[in-house]
Amino acid sequence: MSKPALRHLAIVARDPEALARFYSELFSMEVFHRDDDGSCFLSDGYLTLALIAHRLDGDVPVGMNHFGFQVEDVAATAAQLQAMGADLPAERHTTRPFAEYRAIDPEGNWFDLSAHGYGGSGAQHS
Repeated sequence: MSKPALRHLAIVARDPEALARFYSELFSMEVFHRDDDGSCFLSDGYLTLALIAHRLDGDVPVGMNHFGFQVEDVAATAAQLQAMGADLPAERHTTRPFAEYRAIDPEGNWFDLSAHGYGGSGAQHS
């Protein structure tokens, strides 16, 4: 992989399973992971789509939540972010097998950084 690649989008959904069926039927995306809370993760073989279960007691609104880049070297990307005046990415402590770090752009948008990819059939290619 010669340059970072946008490989992941996340949407907070009221009914992730129904939305997963929608994207599976319409665009032939495949579900490759489900969380215990009902969140569903799909792939078209290149990009992954995370449909995160909305919690009524949470403060995260429904809709676009974050996006993720696959990079060759997370440490080098983190150093570049810090040199640009941004905070260092935070390590994500999760049981999900992807998205090792979370960062924030100058407008406050969340994005993930991963050196090993975001899962799903074929989504690991560089």
